[in-house]
Amino acid sequence: MALIEIDGSTGEGGGQLVRTSIALATLLTKGIHIRNVRAKRSPPGFRSQHLTGVKAVATIADADVTGLEIGSQDLVFEPHRRLAGSFTFDIGTAGSIPLVLQALMPAAAFAPKQTKVNLIGGTNVRWSPSIDYVLSVLLPTLGKMGYNGKIAVEQRGHYPKGGGRVTAIIDPVRKLKSINFTEFGKVKKIYVLSHCVKLPSHVADRQAKSAVQLLREAGYDNLELKTEWYRSDEDPHLGPGSGVTVCAETTTGALLGSDSLGERGKPAEKVGEEAAQELIRELDSRMPVDKHMGDMLIPYVSVAEGRSQFKVSEITLHLVTNIQIAEALADVKFQVEGKMGTPGTISVKGIGLMNAAVED
Repeated sequence: MALIEIDGSTGEGGGQLVRTSIALATLLTKGIHIRNVRAKRSPPGFRSQHLTGVKAVATIADADVTGLEIGSQDLVFEPHRRLAGSFTFDIGTAGSIPLVLQALMPAAAFAPKQTKVNLIGGTNVRWSPSIDYVLSVLLPTLGKMGYNGKIAVEQRGHYPKGGGRVTAIIDPVRKLKSINFTEFGKVKKIYVLSHCVKLPSHVADRQAKSAVQLLREAGYDNLELKTEWYRSDEDPHLGPGSGVTVCAETTTGALLGSDSLGERGKPAEKVGEEAAQELIRELDSRMPVDKHMGDMLIPYVSVAEGRSQFKVSEITLHLVTNIQIAEALADVKFQVEGKMGTPGTISVKGIGLMNAAVED
């Protein structure tokens, strides 16, 4: 098959471009050649944590791949078909499980049968959405499009030891529905999840208290709080770690989220404060889609049936990059109202991809 050429230095020029490219290539069964992989990162090229993500998608795509090695800046990815079944992928140490899921989830929805994926790595790590964000924001939002997936967190994994274990079960769909996320409504409830492992319980409590205090000061009183911690003699995790994920639900059904990670030397109060402050900024925009969800939606609305439209809190470089990749691979045309760094409206007519293995 003729390869579609993609410049890896486009837009954000990092790993997100690769994940979106191979996800769409697998959905559309199109071969791609990515030059200048991670050209805007230092060092450029593939790092070890990126390899498993590509290998995972290549497995379910029955793909021929060349250039998949550490330091490589040139990748050829030629998918042949979408496979179903049960798979296990060990990312190694604390490589991000949510980022691998980002690459796998679109194609798995169009597999011929149910897909079960066991992932080992990091559940809550830097430069990645938390697994809690995936559970509380991403999956429910995609569910409105007809996506049918379940994720179970069996064990958390933090930097540097990892050891997190997550199982994702994704049922195939005939097609995805378009979305119209344009009304914000009013905030109905805010969920606060504070966790710590291999640490005293007061870490989770202090993180939560700090987040709750800021949210209440901002005028949000309907809060649901959950803390997660483990007694030292019952804690199976490989290393210490903590974090806070907050999610707001509005009267229109919109879900917006944010998260923050604990680090050595970082006060627990600061962790909760960061997560709450980011969510408050998202809510102040009065837009129904947060800036992280904005770029995650692009592959799905590209292949959905009908015209989708959503209003996002911020037009980010990741969002613009994903749009450029989707236009190149799916032959769609996005309309973007707004400027970089400001709220905006995104719309597109999807190609209406059909899964022949699933009956109406």
